[in-house]
Amino acid sequence: MTRDLETRGRLLKAAEELFADRGFRKVTIRDICRAARANVAAVNYHFGDKLGLYREVMQAAVERIRATNEAAREAGAGRSAEERLRRSIVIFVSRVLASSGETVYRLMHREMTDPTPALDDLLDQGIRPRLEYLSALVAELIGCPPSDPRVKRSVASIQAQPISYLPHPIAERVGFSLPPKTRAQVDAIASHIADFSVAGVRRIARRNTRRRAV
Repeated sequence: MTRDLETRGRLLKAAEELFADRGFRKVTIRDICRAARANVAAVNYHFGDKLGLYREVMQAAVERIRATNEAAREAGAGRSAEERLRRSIVIFVSRVLASSGETVYRLMHREMTDPTPALDDLLDQGIRPRLEYLSALVAELIGCPPSDPRVKRSVASIQAQPISYLPHPIAERVGFSLPPKTRAQVDAIASHIADFSVAGVRRIARRNTRRRAV
């Protein structure tokens, strides 16, 4: 039993890295078993097939996203909309730029650009709740409905910023690679993105107030 659990754990770890690097369709069962030092029959034994393994990998990623969403909500409970937004951004960025968060993001990116049957769970349990939470906060600060284009543009800007700090071959080639190497650098980046985002939303809110006053 212990050996089975160890093999299962190695398969999940190897599959997570390979799926994040190449996507679901470009990874074979043989690739996964070789990386996990497991027999080629192990995937079928533990997960039924490659899709079953992929679903478990993606569900683990979804659980990490859900935990981040919940941590963001808890950190802002009882505070102003601006402070809730700031804390949400700091927590999200800090976790995305952690080593495990980078893998989760790459899995999400692969799934969204080349979707599988696992996409619905990722959207419904992970991505949509975060976007709805951010949209509600931004809408409250601007003073408009969450469906307003200004809200959607603001949320898109907030979400896009952490991506700039993840490893990327083009950024590396043009000398604009910014991946953090220490916890202090991660904290500094999270604080900067929060300050930048909150200031931007605050400016849009002031512009909205001036328009109503005219």
